[in-house]
Amino acid sequence: MVLDSLVVFYPWLAVLAAYLVGSLSFAVIVSRAMGLNDPRTFGSKNPGATNVLRSGSKAAAIVTLFLDAFKGWIPVMLVKWYGERFGLGDGTMAMVGLAAFLGHLFPVFFRFQGGKGVATALGVLLAFSWILGLAIATTWLLIAYFFHYSSLASLAAAVFAPVYYIFGDGVVWAMDKSVVLATAVMSLLLIWRHAENIGRLVKGTESRLGKKKK
Repeated sequence: MVLDSLVVFYPWLAVLAAYLVGSLSFAVIVSRAMGLNDPRTFGSKNPGATNVLRSGSKAAAIVTLFLDAFKGWIPVMLVKWYGERFGLGDGTMAMVGLAAFLGHLFPVFFRFQGGKGVATALGVLLAFSWILGLAIATTWLLIAYFFHYSSLASLAAAVFAPVYYIFGDGVVWAMDKSVVLATAVMSLLLIWRHAENIGRLVKGTESRLGKKKK
C-alpha cells in the first residue's frame, strides 16, 4: 500500500536523482584527482573537457569527456531499462535527460557554476537514440576537424539536434513530443551558454582546439 501511494512521486524522484548525478562536475573532480589546476581558473574557465585539454593533459580531457557524457546517458537508460515497472514512460525519460543536463549547467555541489553541457547533452541524446547521438557526434567531429573550433562545432551540433530528431520521425524512430521538447530546450540552452564564444568567433579571437593555457 505504501509503495502504491508513492507511485505518483516516482517520476519526480527520478528527475531529482538525474539532476544530482548531472551536478557532478567531472572536469573539476578529474583535474583534482590528477593533480591539475582547477579548469575554472584558466582558459575559458569552463569546467568541461575542452578546457581540461588546455591544461595539456589529453588523458584528463578524455576521462572528463567520457564521464560527462556517461552522467547524461545513464539516468535515461535506467528509465528505459527499469522505468516500466515503476510506471515511468517516455515523458519521464525526457525529463530525466533534461534534468541531468541542467545539473551539469547548474550543479548544486559546485555553487551552481557548471559547464556548457556539450558532452552531457551528447550522452542524453545517445540514450534517447544511439543513431541520433551518432549523428550529433559526427556533426561535431566534422565541424571541429575542418574549422578547429570546439565552440563552433558545439553550436552546429546544438542547431541540428532537434532537426535530426524531427526528420528521423517515421524513418528511424517514432517521434515523441516530450523528447522533441527536451532536445529543443537543451539546444537553446547550449546556444545560450555559448554566447561569449559566439562573440569571440565573430571577432576572430576564439581559442582553437588543443591550444594550451598561457
